[in-house]
Amino acid sequence: MIRRREFITLLGGAAIAWPLAARAQQRGMRRIGVLMTIAADDPESFARLAALLHRLQELGWVDGRNMRMEYRWAPGGADVRRKVASELIALAPDVILANGSGGAEPLLQATRTLPIVFVLVPDPVAAGYIESLARPGGNATGFTSYDYDMGGKWLELLKQIAPRVMRVGVLRDIGQVAAVGQFSAIQSVAPSLGIETIPVNVRDSDGIENAISSFVHPGNSGLIVTGSGLAVVNRNLIITVAARHQLPAVYFARMFVSAGGLISYGTDFTDQFHRAAGYVDRILKGEKPADLPVQAATKFDTVINLKTARALGLDVPPTLLARADEVIE
Repeated sequence: MIRRREFITLLGGAAIAWPLAARAQQRGMRRIGVLMTIAADDPESFARLAALLHRLQELGWVDGRNMRMEYRWAPGGADVRRKVASELIALAPDVILANGSGGAEPLLQATRTLPIVFVLVPDPVAAGYIESLARPGGNATGFTSYDYDMGGKWLELLKQIAPRVMRVGVLRDIGQVAAVGQFSAIQSVAPSLGIETIPVNVRDSDGIENAISSFVHPGNSGLIVTGSGLAVVNRNLIITVAARHQLPAVYFARMFVSAGGLISYGTDFTDQFHRAAGYVDRILKGEKPADLPVQAATKFDTVINLKTARALGLDVPPTLLARADEVIE
């Protein structure tokens, strides 16, 4: 894995090499577009793109030598994402990598010809991005982030780490197709655990704090934060509000726990970018997205923050600690 400093060096080297790259473009240099739905200075951007670049280099693609990377960041709303998607498409890259549903959707609304590889998309069939997982059939393929059954796992983890929780708010971005499926999976497990589940619906950053605060009642409440780009961009806010209300919370990705959240179970995001480089390589070599099956996530991890557990007055069961992939002290 490339560290942040090495990633910055790679980008800096590419910038210096730009005049050469521009000339080489006419001699067949390939162009790869990347649409990120998180900020350029977010540590997650560095980690994910470093994994992509590292694997591309292993496959023989070097920025400024035989290919040119075109990055665009769109951590804002839908209008920003559409604008950035249009900018990338106007460059006519050979292939575009799309981060999440927030990246894939505006690209696929704007083009059905340019090849697109998406990552971290929960349900591309329901979203209308592809015809089927085995035979995508159009100009897009990629990697799903998880299946809906993971929602039940989140609820089980919350009950294990905070046994007194009886009422759980499920924070979800209702602008995402997957929001319904994620909540349904959590609901299906709730009766067996004696838990009441309440949807906490948000559409944008402005509504997050009020939505969580309105759900909270004294005692026995917890929170599940389901997967969405909105949650990633606003993770520090969500963690702060959960701490203020003393809410044990389960998150869908490690980044939340490293920022102070209680516990997470989810996909290794950087692994998806590493694997996506393989599809980018195959498309650059002539294969079509329509013929490349969408692949499921293969690497998952459970992460626990003991400092946060102590602040909430929770004793983490030894069995849960033993199963954790990482424990943050």
